[in-house]
Amino acid sequence: MPAIAIPLSLLGLVPFVLCAFGALVADPASAGHLLLALTDYAALVLGFAGGVHWGLALPPGSVRANLRFSAGVLPLIAAWMALVLAQTVAPRVALVLLIAGYLATVLTEHRALRRLLLPSGYVWMRWGFTIVAVVSMLTVLMVLTVRGIGQTIVF
Repeated sequence: MPAIAIPLSLLGLVPFVLCAFGALVADPASAGHLLLALTDYAALVLGFAGGVHWGLALPPGSVRANLRFSAGVLPLIAAWMALVLAQTVAPRVALVLLIAGYLATVLTEHRALRRLLLPSGYVWMRWGFTIVAVVSMLTVLMVLTVRGIGQTIVF
């Protein structure tokens, strides 16, 4: 795996952390915008993660191409559904779907690693990225849920 992948992945986590923090501590109007920014960014990254599998399925003779195409498009569909849910139902509902999508994607990649279909360095980097992304989204989801049932959490 190219050395540049790790610092770029770390840079890609910055919006997760900043938007999650802002969604919890900013004034209500700004917090709402940052919550939507978090769901939008998380959806974009989930779709991007699926693109890796699509790219791996394209070369002639690729192993399990049909499965890889599916693994490439399912995260994109989940990301699109999360964007729609964030706008039409609630950002909290979108976060639940995004968390599930991130976990399903990294577990699929881990399974592909066991079959030697993905490089181990990539999969372990994805695990690290996924943990930070999911913890950011889960923290926001839990705090919003507690606030929604009348409890006060002050940071």
